[in-house]
Amino acid sequence: QVQLQESGPGLVKPSQTLSLTCTVSGGSISINPYYWSWIRQPPGKALEVIGYIGYSGNTFYSPSLRSRTSISRDTSKNQFSLQLTSVTPEDTGVYYCARGDYGTTDAHMYRYRGQGTQVTVSL
Repeated sequence: QVQLQESGPGLVKPSQTLSLTCTVSGGSISINPYYWSWIRQPPGKALEVIGYIGYSGNTFYSPSLRSRTSISRDTSKNQFSLQLTSVTPEDTGVYYCARGDYGTTDAHMYRYRGQGTQVTVSL
């Protein structure tokens, strides 16, 4: 069974770049047809898909975050990563990596998800 684990700093200063990595075990991130997503949940708000990278390396970003987001992968390490630039306190929340059978902006359609990591944007 596939397992996902997020890693990265829990505290980021405003205007800096948030960088997270997802390490995947139990399955290759290059296998058709899977899509690998970053999802977040700000306090008191709904889950939000930030973007995803497909098995072939194609990417999609949420229009509201596209200008600040980059998702990449390292197939040799079976990892994919998120970079979110110019963060503000509104980027605070729990960040998850997830796997879905297709690319979608519906966060609930990703069957497998990591446990999540809290990221706080603050001085």
